[in-house]
Amino acid sequence: MDGSATPAYRVNELTPDPSVSFDPKIARDYVTYAHRLAARGLVNSSVGGMVIRAPHPDHPDGICYAKPQGVSLEEVEVEDLVITDIPYGRILQGARATTVGHQMNREILRLRPDVNCVIHLHHDETIAFLAAGFQEIRSFSLTYGFLMQKPAHYLPASINVEEDVAPIKTFIQDTNCIIMRRHGFTVLGRTLSEAYHRTCVLVSEVKRNIIVETLCAVTGKSPEYISDEDLAQMGKHGDAVMYPTLVKR
Repeated sequence: MDGSATPAYRVNELTPDPSVSFDPKIARDYVTYAHRLAARGLVNSSVGGMVIRAPHPDHPDGICYAKPQGVSLEEVEVEDLVITDIPYGRILQGARATTVGHQMNREILRLRPDVNCVIHLHHDETIAFLAAGFQEIRSFSLTYGFLMQKPAHYLPASINVEEDVAPIKTFIQDTNCIIMRRHGFTVLGRTLSEAYHRTCVLVSEVKRNIIVETLCAVTGKSPEYISDEDLAQMGKHGDAVMYPTLVKR
């Protein structure tokens, strides 16, 4: 789906599929990690979201677990969840509409078959840091590069890929994190756990940026950034350091 063709189905069209059923473990994991994000203070009202892809023999792109519109990640429970397809956003199980941001998540999953979880949050400190005039989030820690493994992609405030997914195809292969000015961020992971870890390391790095820049402004010292070259090297060896079981022997 490139944004120009008319889909065969309407987004949020109720098309129950008897071959699709809720996997209790995936549903429980969804709720567990949604509440973990909220416990970290990363959830604002009902905005933001998370999707988990699961394989399905009748759906080449898999199926997608999501929360419905109007339900916060902080409040979501198993019975609230819906399952959609990925190309069109048809509701295969459940009866409530998804958020507008679900089309962004689906497009990411469609374009990145290696990605199985997307987390999108309207993170206060990220929005504030960039609104204060800083152009990017720099790295001061060793964990960020090993976990994120690809550089973040920054979108200007004028581009909202939740509403228009067309630009996503131009950059999504080269990043695991989209920074959306005035909006928040979107983090990708091969697993739910990895997406969560990447989210946590990103918000920690934002916090470090604020602390370092504040201290340097007071003391007159210069921040000691990790170079882009070092980050690239860390990214290449990220699995060996963080996820050795994923390294091909």
